[in-house]
Amino acid sequence: MPIPRKELPRVGEYVVATVREIFDYGAYVTLDEYNDLKAYLPWSEIASRWVRNIRDVIRENQKIVVRVIRVDRRRKTVDVSLKKVPENEKRKKMLWWKRYLKASKIIEFVAEKIGKTLEEAYKEVVWKLEDYYGDPLLGLEEAVLRGKQALAEAGVPEEWHDVLIEEAKRHVRIKSVKIKTILFLRSLAGNGVDRIRKVLETVYETIAKYENVKARVYLLGSPRYVVEISGHDYKELEKILSEALGNAEKTAKELELEFRYERVET
Repeated sequence: MPIPRKELPRVGEYVVATVREIFDYGAYVTLDEYNDLKAYLPWSEIASRWVRNIRDVIRENQKIVVRVIRVDRRRKTVDVSLKKVPENEKRKKMLWWKRYLKASKIIEFVAEKIGKTLEEAYKEVVWKLEDYYGDPLLGLEEAVLRGKQALAEAGVPEEWHDVLIEEAKRHVRIKSVKIKTILFLRSLAGNGVDRIRKVLETVYETIAKYENVKARVYLLGSPRYVVEISGHDYKELEKILSEALGNAEKTAKELELEFRYERVET
């Protein structure tokens, strides 16, 4: 179980919980992120609609996402709501928690290898990656892609770098995304083929400047040419493609080519 950063959650926070006991008037859950702190889920906070039996909505040992609605810091008691959790927040939180657990296990394993305590693992790595990247697993993904710099930027001590990157490469799979567009290039000039080639070279050269991004530029069928780029960050790919198309359009105008493009869903 990961070490909690604070003893109690704040009101309004979404937390992952496990249903432990169900009664006619409500249920008791434990908060996974807070060292299994016990919290009360009232009947009135189970569902927005009327339900005959609480067990129609939840069951013992079920993992759920709840929203904190009351915290008594003196008594250290917490009340939570299930009905106040939108579906999109539920999905986001559950995904974040699964990624957090995966990152924590990798870092805990590395801590044991280099003689660090569990507390040091969280203070020196897990929480620093969480603060900098919002998600410690994202920090490990960046370390796989960019090496020690990604860890140093987050403030992770150098003694962790080599072993952590080595272990992350064994367990962290980097998902690749791809975007594609079709260029329409036409020329009536005698050397039109050469002019079109120069535009396509402009596209390729623009994309080639960026690390960890791959490009393919090929003929689909005259006058249509496909520009396909792949990498690990969708927003970055969009930015790179926009730059490449801008440069290509400028070159096409200089060479008096007909130029337009159309995005393709992948």
